Amino acid sequence: MSAFGKFSIQTPYKKVQGLGSAGSGTEHFWRQRVTAVALIPLTIAFVVVVISATGKDYDSVRRMLSHPLVALMMLLYVGVGVSHMRIGMQVIIEDYVHEDVPKIALLLLNTFFSIATGLACVYAILKLSFGG
Repeated sequence: MSAFGKFSIQTPYKKVQGLGSAGSGTEHFWRQRVTAVALIPLTIAFVVVVISATGKDYDSVRRMLSHPLVALMMLLYVGVGVSHMRIGMQVIIEDYVHEDVPKIALLLLNTFFSIATGLACVYAILKLSFGG
């Protein structure tokens, strides 16, 4: 038993529900860790593709990226990487921006930037993969 006896700063509902003060519990924590682990093999594959593309002409790189496995690995790398980036920035914004209006604005900008970055990368990979 604690020094305060049976007193707690959590409401009984929060104790039962297991959520933190923000109401999201450990969801961001686990998503961040899962995407980080997924990025390990995807980053290795990305580095292998980039190294093998170094010094080659455009047509050779396009042929390499048109292989379905390579294109899929690149798309997965972009998707998981952008998701990881968005979650990380969201946690930073939530931790260090204390005013409501700037926090909401930054969270919206973070989401829009992540979507725009992801779409631009996916477009570039698909354009190279399908020859454009």
